[in-house]
Amino acid sequence: MTVPAVLPVITDPVTPETPRRPRRARVHAEGERPSRAARMLAGVFLVAVALYFLVPVYWLVVASTKSTGDLFSTPGFLFADFQFVENLVRLSEQADGIFWRWMFNSLIYSGLGSVLMTFISVISGYALAMYRFRGRTVILAAALGSMLVPQTVLAQPTYVLLVEMGLNNTMLGVLLPSLVYPFGVMLGFVYAQTSVPMELLEAARLDGASEWRAFRSIALKLLSPGAVTILLFAFIGSWNNFMLPLLVLSDARLQPVTVGLSGWSQAAITIPGLQSLVIIGSLLSIVPIIVVFVSLQRYWRSGLAAGGVRF
Repeated sequence: MTVPAVLPVITDPVTPETPRRPRRARVHAEGERPSRAARMLAGVFLVAVALYFLVPVYWLVVASTKSTGDLFSTPGFLFADFQFVENLVRLSEQADGIFWRWMFNSLIYSGLGSVLMTFISVISGYALAMYRFRGRTVILAAALGSMLVPQTVLAQPTYVLLVEMGLNNTMLGVLLPSLVYPFGVMLGFVYAQTSVPMELLEAARLDGASEWRAFRSIALKLLSPGAVTILLFAFIGSWNNFMLPLLVLSDARLQPVTVGLSGWSQAAITIPGLQSLVIIGSLLSIVPIIVVFVSLQRYWRSGLAAGGVRF
């Protein structure tokens, strides 16, 4: 009798299962990608906004090339007989070239006024940000609250004050009120808090520098992008200023281009030839704003990005 051989049963060694790590969600560095519908809707909205701003400028360019007759007898968005040079010559000859005097006045009011306004805003914001003194909170609250008051509301009281000071119908009467710019003060305050380290000023004081020397040599260089941003806003606001010069100035030779073209527009009701001059004058009046904005655009963007950290 033979005994059958017993075959050994080979089994796998028992090993504990290693827990699987949960799969991490893929994170995009640029954030969650918007849906296609949202991107299309944003694109349509941006195109609509661009057309809203660019279509009037296109109409102004087209209308400035037309004669007075073609201005009313041809479609507004289509070119007709090219009369741009003739209109420009007529504009220069109208009232002994007073239009260019208006442009020069606007450059004085906006150029000189915005530079002085920027300096006052920067140095005021710097003082409010770097120093602690009694009444500082009240000044900040007053500057912030005055931004809520429309300029048209302050035009009449300002005019009365200028008359009492004997500054009506003078260039100083237009320049002096433009030096006060609450938004510029607040922007300079926020930018000084963001970009000027207190340690640099303390080191300058330890080296024997005066407060004015520390501001001029250190802080002003750090505040230059914010100062250019304030300058841009101040120039555009001063260039578009209308109500105060209209009240203060009665001499046509002292008026800015906004007030002068407004007078021509009202007179064009009885003098049809002025309508084409108002249009080409309006086109020329926006050229300085475009030049200033394009040349200062990179400073404007960097200044807003730095000042927006705490604003």
